[in-house]
Amino acid sequence: MRLYSLSVLYKGDPKVHLLKAAYDVSSFNFFQRSSVQEFMTFTSQLIAERSALGSRASVKEQEYLCHVYVRNDGLAGVVIADNEYPQRVCFTLLDKVLDEFSRQVSKMDWPSGSPATISYSALDGYLSKYQVQTPGT
Repeated sequence: MRLYSLSVLYKGDPKVHLLKAAYDVSSFNFFQRSSVQEFMTFTSQLIAERSALGSRASVKEQEYLCHVYVRNDGLAGVVIADNEYPQRVCFTLLDKVLDEFSRQVSKMDWPSGSPATISYSALDGYLSKYQVQTPGT
């Protein structure tokens, strides 16, 4: 059971943009990592774009399960995990991350923010904290 990506996005008008993200692509071949990360960024944006405000969904994409939560204020979170990772845990993580993000980052920064301009450093910590260690890994 693995988490691969945790993203915070803003669903504005007309499109969704990434505010902050953390990735764990260590299980992939070194030469695949950047393309896997690009795929996860693109997929996160696409799923958030296609989700209604105030909705939660789990979408299967290739061998991954993508869990999205879009709040009514336009803040969205996406977790990309493998198929075995518990859905309930993913949504608990998204609730926690989006609540904390909205307290630490001014709402005025969301529409124009980008990973380079938003200072929120907790995503990497959450990604590793919520990684499920299985015997032999």
